[in-house]
Amino acid sequence: MSHSPAAAPATPAPPTTVQLMELFALASTAYFQDFTAVAANQGLTSVQAKLLSQLRLPLSMRELAERLVCDASNITGIVDRLEARGLVRREMRPDDRRVKNVVRTDAGTDAIMRVRDEMQATHQALAGLGDADRIALADLLQRLRASLDQRA
Repeated sequence: MSHSPAAAPATPAPPTTVQLMELFALASTAYFQDFTAVAANQGLTSVQAKLLSQLRLPLSMRELAERLVCDASNITGIVDRLEARGLVRREMRPDDRRVKNVVRTDAGTDAIMRVRDEMQATHQALAGLGDADRIALADLLQRLRASLDQRA
């Protein structure tokens, strides 16, 4: 009986751009389902929570509308409701007093941090990654974000 050398395992073909986009969309959808459910438990709509998450720095109403891809008139109502709950406040922009910035309050920061802390499905999925995978994922996401930000 002759023994032939074992064939080396075939290296899988790299995924196409469309396949990567599909995987990214599926992961993003699962993330936002978790985000939306937890936001609702905190008494926030998904759009209110998204707005809070965007306010790492003060932003104008126009900037918020661009980031959330919605009409500026919708942002006014969202900000009004968040302001009534003490989660954001409006401030004059120092360099142009005609423009008002929306600023996240400490209570708003606490609210969005509670949302992130309670996203158990996402926490569990990420906890299943080893250190090397976490480092690689963080690097890839940072590079992807930088590339997408340049095009925006």
